[in-house]
Amino acid sequence: MNEKEKEQEKKYLEAVDVSYSYGLAKSMERIKSNPALGFRTAGSRAEFETGEMLRQEMERIGLKDIHKDRLCLDGWEFEKAVLRFQDADGRNHVFQLGAYQTQFLTGGFQKFPLVYVGRGGAQDYAGRDVRGCLVLVDINQRDEWWINFPVYQAHLKGAAAVIAVQDNGYGEIDGEALNAQDIAGPKDAPAFSISQKDAAVLKEALQKEERLTVEFDASSRILEQTESYNIWGTIPGREEDMILLSAHYDSYYDGFQDDNCAVAMMLGIARALLETGYRPRKTLVFCAMAAEEWGIVNSKYDWSTGAWQQVFKLRPDWPGKVIADLNFELPAYAHNAWDAIRSTYEYEDFLKEFVEKLSVDPTNVYPQGLRVHCPIETWSDDFSMAISGIPSMVNEFSSAGFMETHYHSQFDRDEFYDEAAYRFHHELYGLLLMALDRVNVAPVNLERTFRALRESVRPVTGREDENALKTLMEKLEEGERLAREVYEAVRTANAGNGEPERDRRLQSQLLYLFKKAQGYFVRLNWHDEVLFPHEASQTNLRYLGEAVRQLEDKNVRGALEALYQVDNNKYAFQFDDQVYRYFTEYVMNQEKERLQWGAGRIVHHLDLSKQIRSLMEKERTRNTGVEPELEALKAMECQALGCFDDDIRYMIQAVDTLTEGLRKAKEE
Repeated sequence: MNEKEKEQEKKYLEAVDVSYSYGLAKSMERIKSNPALGFRTAGSRAEFETGEMLRQEMERIGLKDIHKDRLCLDGWEFEKAVLRFQDADGRNHVFQLGAYQTQFLTGGFQKFPLVYVGRGGAQDYAGRDVRGCLVLVDINQRDEWWINFPVYQAHLKGAAAVIAVQDNGYGEIDGEALNAQDIAGPKDAPAFSISQKDAAVLKEALQKEERLTVEFDASSRILEQTESYNIWGTIPGREEDMILLSAHYDSYYDGFQDDNCAVAMMLGIARALLETGYRPRKTLVFCAMAAEEWGIVNSKYDWSTGAWQQVFKLRPDWPGKVIADLNFELPAYAHNAWDAIRSTYEYEDFLKEFVEKLSVDPTNVYPQGLRVHCPIETWSDDFSMAISGIPSMVNEFSSAGFMETHYHSQFDRDEFYDEAAYRFHHELYGLLLMALDRVNVAPVNLERTFRALRESVRPVTGREDENALKTLMEKLEEGERLAREVYEAVRTANAGNGEPERDRRLQSQLLYLFKKAQGYFVRLNWHDEVLFPHEASQTNLRYLGEAVRQLEDKNVRGALEALYQVDNNKYAFQFDDQVYRYFTEYVMNQEKERLQWGAGRIVHHLDLSKQIRSLMEKERTRNTGVEPELEALKAMECQALGCFDDDIRYMIQAVDTLTEGLRKAKEE
């Protein structure tokens, strides 16, 4: 870094004004759909008005070329949900409820019977008629199952709606906490959220009688095929390359951390750069994304709708031009004693080099320092960016207690504001933006990708194709070596020792290879975790093998515990077959447009529901005649082994293609 660049960084740090960002974050809270609780959801009037406010703020601080890119999506307008009843002692109770993205309109207070069904599994309904009832259900979405399963189970039983109370998992900060998550289910299976404190009052009353009569007034409306807008402006650069900064402006409740502070920080960074007169090489794009929390009916992948549409439908020319996306989530809170930038594998080396030379000290806020984590996760918009071909990163936010305590509740408010953490993130990401602006070639390095892939492959049965495994390992080692050599050329170019035309060709090829790598290697499991193509089959084989061994020893319970870990089969233990199959089929057999960023990311599925139900019955009756189930599981094991071998051969071809592309990049 030369003296001019050091002076630019110094001016930027002096210009950072977190009081501006804090004020903007607070101003976003004033616009809401639900007067009592907040909410600024996809396609709602509150989201539209907030977007207009942000557009005007972009103009006011001096951003140029401001756009409102129109999205066509499913919207949700949640205006109210109020439950009231009179207990046996004549006391009147009125409860404010949260909600999930479903349709339920009472047109004023209506009377409903209310029943409590425990955890809302199929067995909890045995001998009970809940038709037309409000069903109270305990749920732990972090450790057990998502909200859509008990909600759809209740729907099939004829319930009018589910009222869910958090039993740990989320909203743990206070007994009055409500919660909201994406519903990942159909709109006609309604769901609401009640606090533990209020639910306790209902449960106490239900100890005296099986059902209560309550009055319920709710307005939760799904707006199919409505519109919203991603709003962005620029600080124009001298080159055609772009760097994107992004954060989402839809929210649950007041959304102070998630994601008001992130949007405000993004514009705070822009404002500080503009005030210093910074003239970037690359065009800097500041984009407020709509519909991150939810935006499409009846899809497992119903969040990050705004970001996915932005790069796959509205601005498909951005991949190849945008060399990085810096996405922001919950940045005004110190989530751990350490901080981290979470990134795609391909930018890990660049980011580690940047962190080592960082001119601001993270230990003033984070005693254990600053790290780089890989890969990215599906929690936020940076995943959609990455799979489109834009190398992406996000401030680490998902690995700490805040997610279990305050996240998506009415306790996400400025009471938990950490000014020092907020300032550090303004400084860190402003400096990172300037470092990326200085590069001559996008710092893509596939070495780390190949290494992570190689380290993830584990022989599992002794019957897999050993020759294919050996071939893959050899090719990955060759790919690592070649990627390392190409990255040295990148570092040389970024040190100012390249040639402009050659640098352009090298960057174009590397961004192309980055996009190909995301398509080849990025897959998901049934819990939305990012993995390599073979890892789902590899994991299934491990647990199927364990189940087979347990059945050979006549240990039915041990076999069931192993089968619980295979794909999404844990849901077959608790819910009717119709529920289990519904939420399997809508992933495996639904048009890609509705699956958004999850389309094609789950390739295989093992349906063990028949064997699970049979073994559960045999465990109940202490029947050890498990030969039919053992034979079926051995057949499933062979099927999974075939999938694993197919995945290995597929990856050999993918590595060959990428390696050939690296050879071309080296020649550049």
